[in-house]
Amino acid sequence: MEGTILKRKISFLRANKGVVDDRKRRGLRKRVSVMEASSGSGCGDQSDKEMSDCESCTSNQIPSEFGGFSAHGLVRLEEDVDGEYGIVKNGFVSSLGLLGEQVSVVVVHKNVFSSLSGRARLLSFQVFSQATARRHGNNANIKFGWYGASRDGVNRVLVHGFGQGRRPENNGVYGSGIYLSPKESSLDSVMSSVVDEDGLQHVMLCRVLLGNLEEVLPGSEQFHPSSMEFDSGVDNLFSPKKYIVWNTHMNTHILPEYVISFKAPSCVEGVSIKQEPAMKPKSAWMPFPILISVLSRFLSPNIISLIQKCHGDYRVRKEITRQHLILRVRQIAGDKLLASVIKAYRGKQPSAATNIA
Repeated sequence: MEGTILKRKISFLRANKGVVDDRKRRGLRKRVSVMEASSGSGCGDQSDKEMSDCESCTSNQIPSEFGGFSAHGLVRLEEDVDGEYGIVKNGFVSSLGLLGEQVSVVVVHKNVFSSLSGRARLLSFQVFSQATARRHGNNANIKFGWYGASRDGVNRVLVHGFGQGRRPENNGVYGSGIYLSPKESSLDSVMSSVVDEDGLQHVMLCRVLLGNLEEVLPGSEQFHPSSMEFDSGVDNLFSPKKYIVWNTHMNTHILPEYVISFKAPSCVEGVSIKQEPAMKPKSAWMPFPILISVLSRFLSPNIISLIQKCHGDYRVRKEITRQHLILRVRQIAGDKLLASVIKAYRGKQPSAATNIA
């Protein structure tokens, strides 16, 4: 009986050998195509390759429950000064300028996209990167950018992606979207981070698919590219301080790769930067009403209203720090105009140096 069954199985396999082989070939092609889609093709930028590839992961990383990040597909990097940890840490510290001397990096986590949703986001980013590159002469224009949030905010991004539930960033000065700081200057993102119960702050280092950029003016109500020609926005085309990824693109054009947890002085929200003695003011501050009055000669009423709103957020509503106010006025009015106004005001004063009240 057993011999008869065995003979029938052999006959069946011989008769269907072509079908079985074809199924194997289709399965192999499918696995290869998935591997190619996950290989990171079109997902990098030459200037940022020293940081990492999207999905690369060293074998000596130690999982950690630190901050709860390991539960969301992140692993803790070993403190290797010359390795990936050192590159990310040193890049973060140097991006803070003088403030970097006062910041202590506690731990760096890396996103290895181990969950189903993580792999889906990685694949989505790669697909959109390749599509953007084809539209713009094989240049997707991918950069690294910093994003600051609370610990819970970081976890929400890792689990659910970027969302619109939080308060508009920078009060929506540059429209409705996600604002990231360029790799070389993380200060704005650090100011957006929140100290947790352990005294730590957290920023994410993300790959950002920028594509073709358009300059966005302060006071914009934009929430998507102004035309099919553009993909993302910046506050300044020549010296950007903000990458603006519109709400329509926020979960396909931003890929969180690292979370840096650090300690900073308690007054870091107001940016406690050591100042050289020569930089200390030697005269009275420039009153803000006078500054607004002078700026109104050069700027439109809408822009002046925006500056007045920022001043109200600081002076009346206590929603922002003085340093935040100054940064916003610089972003809105521009350093060149402010320097000219302050210089003219200083020339009318008996002392040699002036600043904004």
